[in-house]
Amino acid sequence: MIKRLGFFTRLLDETNAAERYRLATAQIVQAERSGFDSAWIAQHHFHEAEGGLPAPFVFLAHVAASTSRIRLGTGIVTLPLELPVRVAEDAVVLDLLSNHRLEIGVGPGGNLTAFTAFGLDSRDRHRLMNGNLDIMRLAWAGGELPGGDRLYPSSPTLVDRIWQATFSVEGSRRAGAAGDGLMLSRTQPRDPSAPFLALDAMQNPMLDAYFEALPENRGPRILASRTVFVVDDRRDAYRFAETGLPRLVNKRAAMGGPTPTGSVHDLIKAFDVHLGTADEVIESLAADTTLERATDLTMQVHSIDPPHPFILRSIELMAEKVAPALGWVRDETASVRRVA
Repeated sequence: MIKRLGFFTRLLDETNAAERYRLATAQIVQAERSGFDSAWIAQHHFHEAEGGLPAPFVFLAHVAASTSRIRLGTGIVTLPLELPVRVAEDAVVLDLLSNHRLEIGVGPGGNLTAFTAFGLDSRDRHRLMNGNLDIMRLAWAGGELPGGDRLYPSSPTLVDRIWQATFSVEGSRRAGAAGDGLMLSRTQPRDPSAPFLALDAMQNPMLDAYFEALPENRGPRILASRTVFVVDDRRDAYRFAETGLPRLVNKRAAMGGPTPTGSVHDLIKAFDVHLGTADEVIESLAADTTLERATDLTMQVHSIDPPHPFILRSIELMAEKVAPALGWVRDETASVRRVA
């Protein structure tokens, strides 16, 4: 069922920034060693509890030097806050340094207060994203930029490695029409009247729109991110969930958003978490019908956020037991671009 397997991190280990970067690098190295096809990192500005990395290309250049095969992706660059030509340049240099292993995920961003610090209005974020993405496509395709210049150096195939993240049917339709990859979130906001609505009930209509809009000459690229925490002893899974999930509830309440309530089992359901032993996680993921149409399954441990050794072990168990049961086949010889 799953063609490619990915690991995603927001760099949220409970430590200082430098140690977060060291631990995230070690986790990606472990993912490569375990046969994962891709690794993805998020960009966040200012809020350390939301994510630990404002400079994704700098970090991925470091990771590229520590790995040799695994695809390296941004999940996402908050494109409205960026100068598109600078993003295009940084992406090309990183792509060349990494032997063309880069995947570019972009989105409008969710931290609306950051727009003020950047001198922008968050109400313009979708317009800014679309305009900036158009300029990046032009630059990577070798087109003439305003003023007459063209991008140097170049990596023309980057235009075929763009992914768009969205929560909406309309956003999915735009990604499909552009021939881009579609990035689906690990969880989505629910209407308060339906707090336990299944995630696939919200995301399958998004996939319908994506496929309807996708040009006939473009193959689908659908990355489904999921919270997955695999353990040897299920007691460890619930021990860390009893800490991590209430912390997420408190964080959402502080931001003024809707917050689920109830037992840890209720929170696991509300936040779309797949956790437990390998057999339990296999059964849980197999019930997610979105994955039947996804090309890529990307695991993350947020918002359980267990200690680093448990993350490493979860990566191992995902590759050794869970993903193969879902149809993933490890490619021992992979050395060329496989995502996209």
